[in-house]
Amino acid sequence: MRPVDLARRHGLSTQAVRNYEDAGIIPPAHRGPTGYREYTATHAAGLAAHLALVPAFGHSASRRIMRAVTGGRLDEALECVDEGHALLARDRATLRTVEAALSSLGAVTPTATATPAATATPAATATPAETSATSATAAAAGTRAPFGIGELARHLGLNPATLRAWERAGVLTPRRDPRTGHRQYLAPDVRDAELAHLLRRGGQALATIATVLGELRDAGSLEALAATLEGWRRDLTSRGTAQLYAAGRLSAYLDALDRSARTG
Repeated sequence: MRPVDLARRHGLSTQAVRNYEDAGIIPPAHRGPTGYREYTATHAAGLAAHLALVPAFGHSASRRIMRAVTGGRLDEALECVDEGHALLARDRATLRTVEAALSSLGAVTPTATATPAATATPAATATPAETSATSATAAAAGTRAPFGIGELARHLGLNPATLRAWERAGVLTPRRDPRTGHRQYLAPDVRDAELAHLLRRGGQALATIATVLGELRDAGSLEALAATLEGWRRDLTSRGTAQLYAAGRLSAYLDALDRSARTG
């Protein structure tokens, strides 16, 4: 098989095929009498496997897997595949954790320490999580901003030591006053503290809460976070199906290598 034929079959340039050969992703090509490369069905199977592995495991891991398989180091390749499966499983577990924590926000009653301005939101038109977030923002707006640790602790009905523990766990990330070094809790920090309080009352661990609030900060709002999680779930499904497809292509490449070795 000529380089151009192999390249066209996989939607690649001939230079890309040569690069994959030089990188050890596919076996070295046989050289014909004229010195030109001659590729076989084994090379085609190798390229198909590599191209299937990329969306399943990423470029770096795919190169590691293919180099190991092509170089005869099957255990090394399988270990890399296992790492990819484990990462997908961890990502799924994290998604379930965040979804469960957000679900509990709708089942937990907001703190009873909200200011009058915060309790103006009708309970019939706002979820507990929305009421909590609104109360935090309103409280911060109606009090000397930013909150100090004692003010926020009183607002939540907690001990300042609890807020310090939450900070050590990564739940809260207040800034420090550059002059005094004291903690300063802005409106987003107060929102995070309100939600953390709700989740703690719902039985969630600090590590879980830190994960949820980290995702919330990245998304910007509970609504945006919900949309982000839906996109995340679709991505995980896509990766999972890609891994299934890649497994078949990789198995076919292993079979091709075995046949090539037996036929010489």
